[in-house]
Amino acid sequence: MQSTKPTTTPNTPNTPVKSGASQWSQREIVVVAAIGVVFGMLYLAWVQLWLFIQALTGPLAMEVLFGFWFIASIIAAYIIRKPGAAFIAEVIAGIAEVMTGNPSGVILLLTGVIQGLGAEVPFALTGWRNYSLPVLLASGASAAIFSFIYNWFRFSYWELNVVLLITMFVLRVLSGLILGGWLGKVVANRLYRTGVLQGLAIDRAKRIAETA
Repeated sequence: MQSTKPTTTPNTPNTPVKSGASQWSQREIVVVAAIGVVFGMLYLAWVQLWLFIQALTGPLAMEVLFGFWFIASIIAAYIIRKPGAAFIAEVIAGIAEVMTGNPSGVILLLTGVIQGLGAEVPFALTGWRNYSLPVLLASGASAAIFSFIYNWFRFSYWELNVVLLITMFVLRVLSGLILGGWLGKVVANRLYRTGVLQGLAIDRAKRIAETA
């Protein structure tokens, strides 16, 4: 397994170990793939929850729940802390959704690409060096914005009432912040406490932070 050497001492447990290397170890590839597959199946189950809640509360239910469909990218990025982790995980999740029978079909591959790119942007803007909660939240919000722009063209959002459109946008971004960014950090930290992520970037960063 590839190791990294910090060039600066992180100030918090959320700060990553800085690494100039972009090569991925076999374990990192397996972990990201596993995250994508597992959450791809959970994404499909989330569709059923959305349909149930929508039947009770109306169409805005999708916007409230939308952020969960970004969570794989944020968990992968927070754990692996390398360029492309968020994007790859979200694309794999899209593939898993298609293979497990999501009725939307292969268009989900494009959806995964768009959402993965959106999630990756905030990490890229920090040079893939900052994985603090604000950056994770920004990742969820960015994925929401990218998905909204994509849906604008796919579903002709310009035909909607302006007030409804603004409400949808605000709810989706808030959902991305909470169900994507915040919940992604919570889930990743819970996984870390089980010991299964020992030796990965999240583990190295937290160990250095504990001794700082």
